[in-house]
Order: sequence, then C-alpha cells, then structure tokens
Amino acid sequence: MDTDEITAEIRTEFLDAIAGAEASDDLERLRVAALGKKGRISQLMRGLGAMSELERKRAGPAYNRLKTDIADAIEARRRVLDATALARRLAEQGIDVTLPARPEPTGSLHPVSQVLDEITEIFADMGFAIAEGPDIETDFNNFTALNIPPEHPARQMHDTFYLPEKDDGSRLLLRTHTSPVQIRTMMASPPPHRIVIPGRTYRCDYDMTHTPMFHQIEGLVVDRETHMGHLKGCLIDFARAFFEVADLPLRFRPSYFPFTEPSAEVDIGCSARDGGFRIGKGEDWMEILGCGMVHDRVLENCGLDPAEYQGFAFGMGIDRIAMLKYGIRDLRSFFDSDLRWLRHYGFAALDVPTLGQGLSR
Repeated sequence: MDTDEITAEIRTEFLDAIAGAEASDDLERLRVAALGKKGRISQLMRGLGAMSELERKRAGPAYNRLKTDIADAIEARRRVLDATALARRLAEQGIDVTLPARPEPTGSLHPVSQVLDEITEIFADMGFAIAEGPDIETDFNNFTALNIPPEHPARQMHDTFYLPEKDDGSRLLLRTHTSPVQIRTMMASPPPHRIVIPGRTYRCDYDMTHTPMFHQIEGLVVDRETHMGHLKGCLIDFARAFFEVADLPLRFRPSYFPFTEPSAEVDIGCSARDGGFRIGKGEDWMEILGCGMVHDRVLENCGLDPAEYQGFAFGMGIDRIAMLKYGIRDLRSFFDSDLRWLRHYGFAALDVPTLGQGLSR
C-alpha cells in the first residue's frame, strides 16, 4: 500500500472511533493508540528514516497532516463530551428555587461575651468609657502602685504567673487583675476619669470556681467631689439593671483591700433553699463584687494630690457573674469548647439590658 492508502485507512479508522467515543477514557485510549509512543502514527513517523529522500518528501507531510487531523478530532470530541457531562450535572444538580430554604446552623454568643457586653452597655449608659491595657504587666503597675506590700501573698509564685527574670533583676508578669489599667489611666492624663476596664486576668488556681485565666471588669471614677454615696448609687443601679430585678436588695459590708480605703464587699439578696437559687427574694445574701474609695497612696503613686482628688473603684469577675445570672454551675465549662454546652448556654443574638428597660430582646 502506498502512503495515501495507508494514511487514508488510518484516518478513517480513528476518526470513526473518535466520533463514536462516549467517554473521556475512550478518547484517551484512542489518543494513546494513535499518537502515543507506540501508537500507529508514531510508528509511521519512525519509519521515515528508512525511506529514500523522494519517499520522505511525500510521506512526511502526509503523516504530519494525519497526526494533526487525529489530534484535532480528539480535542473536538473531548469538548463535546465535556459539554454534555456539564449539561447532565446541571440537570441532575439543579436547584428548585421555589422550595423552602434549607435550614442552616447558626452560631451562638459565648456567655462571657454576652455578659461582657451587658455590663459595658449598662455602664456606658452611666457615662463610663471603656479602657484597655496589656496582659503582660510590670510589678509596679500590678502591685506597687496599688499599695500591695512586698510580703503580700498575691506576689508569691504560687499565686502569680511570672515571666523569666530580666538582666536588671526585674520580672514581668501576667496581670492578676485589670487594676493596672487604672494606674496607666491616672498616670497618662489628669482627672476626671470615668472608665470601666474589661479584660483577661491570670492567677495560679483551678477548681469549680477558679481557672488560671478568667475575665474581670473594673471601674474607676476620679474627680474632685467623688464620694462613697456616688459609689453606692452607681453599683445599686448597675446590679438592678444587670439582674433585672427593680427592687433588688443590696448591702455593703466593710472589708479590706490594699488599694481602697474604706473598702466594702457588695452582696445581693437571694434565696438558697432546697437546692434552688433565686435572686432578689429571700433572706440569704450572695457576694458579687468588691469596691471602695481609692486609697490615698494609690493616688500619690500616680502623681495625684489626695487633698484635691478622690475617687472610687470596683471590680467583679465576669465569669462568676455569668454563672450567677444564668445558672452555670462549673466555671471550667466556660473553657471546654463543648459545642453542646454552648448551644445550651449560648445566645443567638446580642441581648443587652439597659438601665431603663432591662434586657431587650
């Protein structure tokens, strides 16, 4: 058979097979059979070396045209098969837009985030601004400026997380309360100050009501005419708005804190009987926070004259307040990352109580 007959036979054979291919795998087998290393056309091309110069001049272009025709036919058929497969998938996977929407799971706000926003919203209604500071603090800001003596237990390794000692012998630490932000605020600018300070704090403790990392919020008011009555009125309004009990009874018990004088613990009225707990009713009391008038030494450490300025401060654990309000028994559950727990105690939307309206939903 001459060159024309050979190329015509191969062209007809493969073009018919390509036209009848029903899948990409069939096309790939035909491509290998025709154009692969051992394919029919590749073998013809290798035979050119044994031909005379006149035969090569005639056969070479014919083989190249055959190779191009087969390759083009394969590519054209592949495009047809791909388009057919896409149309089939679109038909099978089509969406009926008239059907009801598929339910999608929604996220939940963590109780700590919810309570943090509730508290800051209430104090914002009273005119407080939010202040923040670093988690890693100096010994001065965390202890010395707050009138905490060197022998105080809070300074010991069993209670405070210290960082490695520096060349000068000083050591940074993870703040044990958000009070250092009070110091930073008073040293950064002159009074008046009216701030609340939410944030993470750290202490070496772990049980049902303590975790190594927890959340606190503190408040500070410093002005020329601030007194204990302002402190009591502020905290009474806050507690009644937060717990949503308009006549919630509160009592202020004398206490001691190094950074305030006089100092007090604040209790709310409650009932704890027969395994139940109810806020606002009954003859029992539950401590929720500590407070007091800013100690003169703290003001002096921040460069303020106690004869000219005075102020009050308070602090509470956000996690514990959340446990109390929403009936959560174990503080460690806040940090377990258990989605079942979060779906039960979490909040679908931000529900924030205000001074005048209580919890808005």
